[in-house]
Amino acid sequence: MAKSDRQRAERRGRRAELLAAWLLRAKGYSIIARRARTSMGEIDIIARRKSDLVFVEVKARKDFATGINAITPAQRRRISKAAAFWIANDKSANNLNCRFDIILVRPYLSVRHIKNAFGEGGKQF
Repeated sequence: MAKSDRQRAERRGRRAELLAAWLLRAKGYSIIARRARTSMGEIDIIARRKSDLVFVEVKARKDFATGINAITPAQRRRISKAAAFWIANDKSANNLNCRFDIILVRPYLSVRHIKNAFGEGGKQF
């Protein structure tokens, strides 16, 4: 990928994350962190609503199917490890219900929020 292609992809990703954060706020979530970096990897958005702590992966693609397919099992494991690391270092998260959501963004601001995208719910570490 050429440098300008990477820059465009980076801008598209940042816009998608901003849109995802707005969507979550509109649904009553508080944004705790964006682009949270841990030694295990990055988490796009960490949000909270009531007793739910949500780790959100955001994908901007041309269609929803391409976006969901871009989240590989290896990427899910990386996100899960990063979330576990984050929780281990934030004691206020210990009594919360944790889950992994995906927000897919396609051109013209069409958005899909998939709750509990990685499993059956609860802490999965």
